[in-house]
Amino acid sequence: MRLLIKNGTVVDPSQKLQAKKDLLIENGKIKKIAPPGSLDNQDDIQVIDAKNCIVAPGFIDMHTHLREPGEEHKETIHSGALAAARGGFTSIVCMANTQPPNDNPFITQFIKLKAQEQACVNVYPVGALSKGLKGEELAEIGLLKEAGCVAISDDGNPVMNSYVMRKALDYCKHFRLPIISHCEDSHLVGKGMINEGFRSTLLGLRGNPSASEEIMVARDIALAELTGSHVHIAHISTEAAVRLVRDAKKRKVSVSTEVTPHHLFLTDESVATYDTHFKMAPPLRTPKDIRALKEGLKENIIDALATDHAPHSVLEKNIEFEEAANGVMGLETALPVTLKLVEEKVLTLSQFIEKWTWAPAKILKLPKGTLKVGADADITIFDPTKKVKINKDTFQSKSKNTPFHGWTCKGHVHTTVVGGKIVYPFK
Repeated sequence: MRLLIKNGTVVDPSQKLQAKKDLLIENGKIKKIAPPGSLDNQDDIQVIDAKNCIVAPGFIDMHTHLREPGEEHKETIHSGALAAARGGFTSIVCMANTQPPNDNPFITQFIKLKAQEQACVNVYPVGALSKGLKGEELAEIGLLKEAGCVAISDDGNPVMNSYVMRKALDYCKHFRLPIISHCEDSHLVGKGMINEGFRSTLLGLRGNPSASEEIMVARDIALAELTGSHVHIAHISTEAAVRLVRDAKKRKVSVSTEVTPHHLFLTDESVATYDTHFKMAPPLRTPKDIRALKEGLKENIIDALATDHAPHSVLEKNIEFEEAANGVMGLETALPVTLKLVEEKVLTLSQFIEKWTWAPAKILKLPKGTLKVGADADITIFDPTKKVKINKDTFQSKSKNTPFHGWTCKGHVHTTVVGGKIVYPFK
């Protein structure tokens, strides 16, 4: 199959390319990048007109929860992939906290087989760090890598035992796998559910102090420095955590980090109505923290953007705040929400695209995130000026727990291409 994408502005940070170009795709690969109008428009070529649009490498979400196996009422690999395609993502990386958890190669193989059969985008599994996600005994990390896992993580469950974390880093260095760390001291969090401070006192809700994150970020940086292994800090949310990562990078510690749309654009003031769509872990922080996160992005202290897509059913969200599950949707709202970073001049357009493509590909060593000739034809085409109104009722995901319902933003996904095949708009 041959596909021609014409009239668009190609932005590919991996090649430092930003120019009007046409793209020719053959047999699922990038065949040619050429000046506008210079590629043959033959009868056997399917043409995509990308006028007024950006043509970028396929977006990668390095932090999603697909819930299958075990909680298919929230999400499945099939529905999560549809949500990803609609959101402009061509590759998604799914965390290990399924039921049962992905702590052995049989679960990994199940996920990969399901994805092969039912997913319209690339699905990369993350293996558990510990058996049963209990933080007590290491999972078979070598077998998980052999089965196809691209990283190791107990995300959702902080690894409180520093010796276990140290041994995991030792093993992962040998297998050249990053550890994705959920940095919260669970003892300090206790029953805390929102950021500890003025707002938690006012609302009468137990607080989760920012120190719970910072203590664990400091520990994991120390262990990464000790072992020479790579630790990736998931969903960073506090000013001090950014400062710790900045200092570690100056010392050449192998540490990277990501930030989510909700931690960039929402504060703990959003919880004032006790709306559980604003309940997540780590919790929403303060305007001061948001400023630090955006500064961290601008300085490239924060390497990547990620959604932490966490679908939950109404049974887990439409209940008392104290009892509600943590987590929000992300795949279908990420592009228009985070494109505000370009509008606010936090990032250039090229930097913005890099945070969603080349950066996560490098962290996870994925053969993605580029439009170089010969690369897989995974492409995201979007109109950066077209307004969209976020409506949870139009989601492809099985769940609807978004804090961004009703927002009007700029950034419309025009076309998503995976392996040279158009997967969105849906046929």
